[in-house]
Amino acid sequence: MILSPSLLSADFARLADELAALKAAGVQWAHLDVMDGSFVPNITYGPPVIAAMRKTSDLFFDCHLMIDEPGRYVDDFAKAGADLICVHVEATNHLERTCAAIAQAGCKPAVALNPATPLEAVRYLLPQLHMVLVMSVNPGFGGQAFIPFCLDKVRELKNMIIQAGASTLIQVDGGVTLDNCAELVAAGADVLVSGSAFFGHPPYDRRLRQFMERCGG
Repeated sequence: MILSPSLLSADFARLADELAALKAAGVQWAHLDVMDGSFVPNITYGPPVIAAMRKTSDLFFDCHLMIDEPGRYVDDFAKAGADLICVHVEATNHLERTCAAIAQAGCKPAVALNPATPLEAVRYLLPQLHMVLVMSVNPGFGGQAFIPFCLDKVRELKNMIIQAGASTLIQVDGGVTLDNCAELVAAGADVLVSGSAFFGHPPYDRRLRQFMERCGG
């Protein structure tokens, strides 16, 4: 299991320090929530801030674009230092084209699904995706409670990936805590995003260890 702490819950005034603390704690991924105030009601940060963070950190930047028409900005995020770019099914009319552009830009392509969006939307793309993100809350704000039916969605996606003969990772984002992380991994999740349930419980090395122990890793 990979834990990808969401910087949405970090101290924005100390992002370089937060990234360094994550690295020191043994974290390998950082989840970057990009929100545009249109696809979701909140606004966070964009390529300039990510580029500034990249200068201070070699963590794997897991960039989750909660923005309309993300294909317009693939090159910008790639140049800023994203390692993986995840776009929403609901935000683009040309999903395959956008995923191909992400790969061409040198990043790992991923696709996110809102809680009520059917898995069928990504079935044919699985062989070319590095990861599928199952949103277990409605996107836009941190600190929300996990939506229970998303556990079944993870199980169904895992079976779909096996049937396709793909090696696509499954990420879960939203309401992930110590209480449900083991169940999510057992259902097939490979990468867990945790915001307030991680950053709100320092020191980070102990919190990472708690998550890993609960998940058997």
